[in-house]
Amino acid sequence: MAQAVVIGAGPAGLMAAEELAGAGHNVLVAEAKPSVARKFLMAGKSGLNLTKDEPFDRLISAYGDAADWLHPMIAAFDAQSVQSWARDLGQDLFTGSTGRVFPKSKKASPLLRAWLARLEEMRVGIRTRWRWLGWDGPALVFDTPAGRQKVVADVTVLALGGSSWARLGSDGAWAPALADAGVPLVPFAPSNAALSVEWSPHMAAYFGQALKSVRWRAGDLASRGEAVISAKGLEGGGLYPLTPALRQGADLYVDLAPDRTIQDLSGRLSKAGPKTTLTRWLKNGLRLPPPKIALFHEMTHGQNQRRDDWVKTLKALPVRNAGLRPLDEAISTAGGVAKSGLDSGLMLRAKPGVFCAGEMLDWEAPTGGYLLTACLATGRWAGRSAAEWAGLSQAD
Repeated sequence: MAQAVVIGAGPAGLMAAEELAGAGHNVLVAEAKPSVARKFLMAGKSGLNLTKDEPFDRLISAYGDAADWLHPMIAAFDAQSVQSWARDLGQDLFTGSTGRVFPKSKKASPLLRAWLARLEEMRVGIRTRWRWLGWDGPALVFDTPAGRQKVVADVTVLALGGSSWARLGSDGAWAPALADAGVPLVPFAPSNAALSVEWSPHMAAYFGQALKSVRWRAGDLASRGEAVISAKGLEGGGLYPLTPALRQGADLYVDLAPDRTIQDLSGRLSKAGPKTTLTRWLKNGLRLPPPKIALFHEMTHGQNQRRDDWVKTLKALPVRNAGLRPLDEAISTAGGVAKSGLDSGLMLRAKPGVFCAGEMLDWEAPTGGYLLTACLATGRWAGRSAAEWAGLSQAD
């Protein structure tokens, strides 16, 4: 059977390796770091969100501009498939009130151990500290503890990650090698990123506290969800879906009372005494928690807030900021290998026999199970396409 090499041992790479081994091919997985799936394990520290259990139309819409491209891949390995796969690895799952699916253990390590045991039974070889350097003619070149190694593969799957959290392995260092090979690339950009805010000193008392029950808006995008006030700015699941608009420089607004209409708020304000101060109305009249009141004052500092403007500002408070946090701090990245450089099986048009999967492809999605679902789905798709291609090549 064919010699298959998978480069990158994250979820996409391991899924591709499983598909190739299941088709009977000899599989070697090369990982640059000392251990596998580091970003996967890090994600699991706060509760491994495997997928989002929701209707497929809603699921696929989370991928935005890449939805049409990813549609067949995720349709073939959707949220139900992800859950079945995890259960086959002995994981008990539960679904939260928002549809997010987690292992009952809430951790990534039990699932990963079971997965690696399955791959070992399938005789998949895994080499760590093998950093891919590119090609030398037909050979893949690696920097390894034993020195430079060259491997000639019948088929290759690249699952090298994006360009955030470099210390966990996603450093984007692969991009020059692909560019030199004529592969079209889209520049990396932060996705699911925190926002930089230059706070005044009085906000330090609120660092680590969450803004809950708020609705955010930037450009044409809106999201309801919390964000945490940090020393660097704002971060959290409520903000992350707005990253595409914020990257384009769209202004950010927050509705601090999303469950109350303008009419309701205006009515409440009209009942307040004429000597009622803004702070007293926010605190006693609306029962807003301290972090919301602090943010209101922070973002309107130095402005003459007329009483007639209180409600309007409360429903659409402009959030002054210094833009997104640096690329390496982002949870994920947009950009990477362009769709135009790949065929329908995720094979590089410029390098026949070389397939790509996972976050190194040019797509993005918000957190909430969408990222891992697409990594697994594209890894499976690339692995199956690579196995089919290798089988045809062997037959020839």
